[in-house]
Amino acid sequence: MAQFPKKITDDPYAAAVLVRRLVMEQGIVYWRRYLVAFALMALAAGSTAGATYVLGQVINQAYVDKNIPGIAMFSGITVILLFIKGVATYGHMVILTKISNAILATNQRQLFAKLMRESVGFFSERHSSEFLARLTAGAKSITDVLNMLVNAVGRDLMMLLAMIGVMVWQDPLMSLIGLVAVPPAMLVLRKLVKRIKGLAYNQFTGTADIMETMQESLQGIRTVKAFTLEETMQKRIDENIAIVERNANKMARVANRSNPLMEMLGGFAVAGCLMYGGYAVVALNATPGAFFSFMTAFLMATEPAKRLARLNIDLNSQLVGARMLLEVVDSPASEHSDDDKPALKLSDARIELRDVSFSYRANETVLNRMSFTAEPGKVTALVGPSGGGKSTVLGLLLRFYEVTQGDIVIDGQSINAVSRKSLRAQTAYVGQDVYLFRDTIRNNIAFGKPGASEDEIIDAAKAACAHDFIMGFPLGYDTPVGEHGTQLSGGQRQRIAVARALIKNAPIILLDEATAALDSESERQVQEAIEHLCQNRTTIVIAHRLHTIMHADAILVVEGGEIVEQGRHDELLRRSGRYASFFRLQHHDAGALAPISATA
Repeated sequence: MAQFPKKITDDPYAAAVLVRRLVMEQGIVYWRRYLVAFALMALAAGSTAGATYVLGQVINQAYVDKNIPGIAMFSGITVILLFIKGVATYGHMVILTKISNAILATNQRQLFAKLMRESVGFFSERHSSEFLARLTAGAKSITDVLNMLVNAVGRDLMMLLAMIGVMVWQDPLMSLIGLVAVPPAMLVLRKLVKRIKGLAYNQFTGTADIMETMQESLQGIRTVKAFTLEETMQKRIDENIAIVERNANKMARVANRSNPLMEMLGGFAVAGCLMYGGYAVVALNATPGAFFSFMTAFLMATEPAKRLARLNIDLNSQLVGARMLLEVVDSPASEHSDDDKPALKLSDARIELRDVSFSYRANETVLNRMSFTAEPGKVTALVGPSGGGKSTVLGLLLRFYEVTQGDIVIDGQSINAVSRKSLRAQTAYVGQDVYLFRDTIRNNIAFGKPGASEDEIIDAAKAACAHDFIMGFPLGYDTPVGEHGTQLSGGQRQRIAVARALIKNAPIILLDEATAALDSESERQVQEAIEHLCQNRTTIVIAHRLHTIMHADAILVVEGGEIVEQGRHDELLRRSGRYASFFRLQHHDAGALAPISATA
């Protein structure tokens, strides 16, 4: 089959396609404001051209006509024209800045909304700093691209055409001499574009690496200090910064490589115009005012001409950031919206896993045809060695992931057949690694029920055994918890999390080793709070400390993605199976079984 040459439209992120998309999707929304900005730019360009023309008249009035009133009149006109230029420039810059801010905000909101539609698995494969870079640099790149295009067409092109108009009006032949530098300059700039694309991409990824190292070092500052990793992290960020610095230097060399050539070519053009213009004044009786006006217009045209010549280089540099943002926005959401599905309707909140299998990666089975029932209003505990699949069960119940095979049913309704929002709205989750937002204690509790009243917040805190320690702070419920809740102890964070779950008043409770990282006293307090949370609610709890689930209504031993044993605490101890082995291992003494089972 014949191979056809690849078209530029085959790549959805090719420069031309991307520019057209940004203009049609984002720029066109503000076309009325852009029209006003273009009008002001045209006014600024016309005023500038008028001023260069009037300057020639001033020269003629002074050196040819010796007319002082004429000099005063044309000088006054020059002042007026330059004032008009200043007002018009101010106006279009303010308008463009407001448009840029609006587009920047829209893209940042759009990217964040897209990230909120992604699954947990999507984020487990990437670093959060990557999205910070896309959110900041990527969104700004889009506004920079549109500003470049608008300024290129409105400011630079109009200014260049206005100056060329003055030049042609004063001397058409000299105007042709001034344009001899254009063709060779275009050839040189065209060769630099491909190199700029690669350097801009490396610059973006390098900046993301710096953000990653910085974020990890600060968030893990306790680990850094405890393991004396200051020099290691400093070395890592030094390497990242050095790479970005070297790349930035390369980009500066490549991007500015055209400047010496363009200046040299421009020098030839200026010299040619000066020679011809001087000859015309001396030998052809041309007026010095026309020569002065021409040269002023020519020199003022060089800056917009150089910016237009570099437009392709600058655009391709910024389009890399725009592409980074749009790639995420354009990708299909890994957690598709299913709000059109019916809501989960609970009566008893009976949870059933029916032959559920799941794999995070191909050929790596985590759950293997697992089946069990969590009875309404009772506590079902999952125990067993790490890596057995216990936490995966909770992830599947919350639909962080979708089952590979089998089904999960709540009150006869498959959770895949109902909306995620309704499922999660009726489920409260408390994990070992509690996440608190950088806000006050009050607001962190209220996140469980937006719009909760003060009484509801306090009642939830009291039920979670948190009210007393909260009131011990000078600011009480207005106490900031710090980033990730670092201003609170582990036990305090856990109780705030329990209060957040309590205020949600959900009929299904999921607990993932909620006391595993606590000392005995904190564990006792959190355990008391959890007892309040679980009352009359269907609860599935994961525990490594087996004494915390001795009174569970059902205990399931999970190993290798399967349930190998199940029953109540005393039943499992009498069987002397896997559960009994785990229990003996934790208590270091098989003799401890008898008195404990007697009180179970």
